[in-house]
Amino acid sequence: MNVNKVILAGNLTRDPQLSYTPNQTAVISFGLAVNRNWTDKTGQKQNEACFVDCRAFGRTAENINKYLNKGMPLFVEGRLSLDQWQASDGSKRQRLRVIIESFQFLPSGRSQAASQGNQQEQAEQHPDEAPYNEPANDYGIPY
Repeated sequence: MNVNKVILAGNLTRDPQLSYTPNQTAVISFGLAVNRNWTDKTGQKQNEACFVDCRAFGRTAENINKYLNKGMPLFVEGRLSLDQWQASDGSKRQRLRVIIESFQFLPSGRSQAASQGNQQEQAEQHPDEAPYNEPANDYGIPY
């Protein structure tokens, strides 16, 4: 059995770029920055950003182009796709990207502090459902 499913929430790193295939299907490409925050063993707050190339087609592409700009938050579901090509210098190149199958707009007015406060409040109300923080090695990387 194989599964190819990606779920991400992040912020657009650039304005979406809309184009059309020869048969007039809308195609959009954009970058998504997904941040990870954690506290290391010494108590220092750490932050890591992962930048992901994304592509969407059809009505999904048109809606993303119509409503989203650089910096706006977005929740996406999709699948991984590997693009391979030969560069002009003869070297082989490849890029892993997410093909968006569905998405949801996220509110942009909430600050990260408000979001963290809401998570803490939920954890206090429902201690069995508190967010799980993965144990990390000496470098702050989860096992």
